[in-house]
Amino acid sequence: MSLHTTVNINLIADYFLFKGQQDKKSITNKKLQKLLYYAQAWSLVVRKDKLFNDKIEAWVHGPAVRSVYLQYKKFGFNPIKKEIDLAEFTTISEDTKHFLDEVWAVYGKKDAEYLELLTHSEKPWQEAREGLQSSENSKNVISLKSMKIFYSEILEQVKA
Repeated sequence: MSLHTTVNINLIADYFLFKGQQDKKSITNKKLQKLLYYAQAWSLVVRKDKLFNDKIEAWVHGPAVRSVYLQYKKFGFNPIKKEIDLAEFTTISEDTKHFLDEVWAVYGKKDAEYLELLTHSEKPWQEAREGLQSSENSKNVISLKSMKIFYSEILEQVKA
């Protein structure tokens, strides 16, 4: 049985957009995609469970959740502007909010380009794009297993 319930991806996206507004850090669609990716990756390691059910695909500019990308596509490379209602976060557990705050603390201060380069340097995205040209579009899914293995190894290195 799972210790944590999965959260709707749109709620997680809104939570990060809210954190960005709080910290006066603009969030583009590209940056939001990377935040969602790292939240899922570290949830697999730290919480021993996935955070959300949506698949993450290995796109040219890094990991992406198609439904969230399409929702904010109209902003292009510009910051996402959205009114966030704090009441929507009442369904997210305090434990999950704390976890998302930790992800934000590490990755939220980085810009989209840095996060893109970071994901490109890491095995899960590379494995999912194996055999593709760098500019080739892809619907290949980044496996949860590869994410869990890779980030577990990073955690072990940090602890050592």
